Amino acid sequence: MIKTPVVIRHEKGLDGRPIALLVQEASQYASKVYIEVDDKKINAKSIMGMMSLNLTEGEEVTVLTEGEDEEKAAEGIKTFFMASK
Repeated sequence: MIKTPVVIRHEKGLDGRPIALLVQEASQYASKVYIEVDDKKINAKSIMGMMSLNLTEGEEVTVLTEGEDEEKAAEGIKTFFMASK
């Protein structure tokens, strides 16, 4: 399991479209991918779960990946969050 702390860099936070793109990114990996914020641990492949987080720019989250391509998944999700769109 890999734990990667990330600060969200999306200027307007994450709402419908960016969340859908995040779920799409997470879904391309065989590994389990979770986003941890405070005491919540949400499956990054679940659009409804991700929408419930209300993520905003500057917020720090932890990306948890576990599985055969966990390193690639951790890097992909980190890159997604760091991209200013």
